[in-house]
Amino acid sequence: MAILDQVQKDIVTAMKAKDEGRLGALRMVKTALKKQEVDSMKPLDEPAEMAVMNTLLKQRRESADVFRKNGREELAVKEEAEIAVIEGYLPGVPSAQELEAAVSAAIAETGATSAKQMGLVMKAAQAKLAGKRIDGKALSELVKSKLP
Repeated sequence: MAILDQVQKDIVTAMKAKDEGRLGALRMVKTALKKQEVDSMKPLDEPAEMAVMNTLLKQRRESADVFRKNGREELAVKEEAEIAVIEGYLPGVPSAQELEAAVSAAIAETGATSAKQMGLVMKAAQAKLAGKRIDGKALSELVKSKLP
């Protein structure tokens, strides 16, 4: 089932349960997905939905960090609640061992010997981790640490 359809069903459930926090987060997700659909002038496919969801997740994490740095704990907690709702629609995160194995295999597969070939290794590692939610920053740091 498409994420947008599932979000719509969950909005109805949240309205019936009078769960205002979850309802607000779900409406925000639906709005972002619909906006992307209208902007692209075609129905969203799964990769496009995942891209929107990952963008929302990144925005929420950055906002929570900024709120914490500025002493606004209550707003940071609200952002983290939204993160939990968004993560419920995304695939799992690979473990540290899976990341390590994918990067090692990508380096061996591409024959990379220097940091100049980092993009090649990143692309190969992401292909090996297809279907999982990858934190690009963490993957990039791992690749940098493995390449001389």
